[in-house]
Amino acid sequence: MGIIKVAIADDHKIFRKGVVLSLRPYTNIKFVLEAENGEDLLAGIPEAQPDVVLMDLRMPGKDGIETTKAISKQYPNIYVIVLSMYEDERFVYHLMENGANGYLLKSAEPMEIRRAIMEVYEKGYYLNNFVNRILLKRSHARQKVVPSLNNEITLSDKEKDVLRFICMEFTAQEIAQKMEISPRTVEAIKDRLMERFGSKNTAGLVFFAVKNNLID
Repeated sequence: MGIIKVAIADDHKIFRKGVVLSLRPYTNIKFVLEAENGEDLLAGIPEAQPDVVLMDLRMPGKDGIETTKAISKQYPNIYVIVLSMYEDERFVYHLMENGANGYLLKSAEPMEIRRAIMEVYEKGYYLNNFVNRILLKRSHARQKVVPSLNNEITLSDKEKDVLRFICMEFTAQEIAQKMEISPRTVEAIKDRLMERFGSKNTAGLVFFAVKNNLID
């Protein structure tokens, strides 16, 4: 893995600088942009060209929710990790379904922030225990609803296998080896599923699969 270029948006300068300093020992992570709000971040992206953005939610002007959606639309190849003090599951679910690739609390250790950066860069998403608990809770809530055949989602065996392996955090190359197909075929199936389910990224696809009980 080469150098991962990272941007951070947070209006609290002390916290922002603290994150930058705490990740300085990891030589494969390079901060290329610091911003105090969404407008400054979006203005700096064309020149800085970050791979990953660490995003606060509550900022003056364009907040983190608006900015995450904007990045997902304008720069689909940039991964967004929300770094927030909000533990409300509504924030987590909304952000992950609208462009975020991971969600961390600001109490996270530098090692976890580094792991999240590396995983979203490699796999497209990062799901920690905090987010997984929310997924599980939502999944259980949905299971109490009486199913309707009119809304049933059907997948081919190959689509089911690809989706299952994606949810197990395998890369396209690893899935291709397991299924004895090409990585290009894996990506094509993933893209088709994302378009079909209205998912903006891999994290959204995983969320949709869990929410609709599409994986065993």
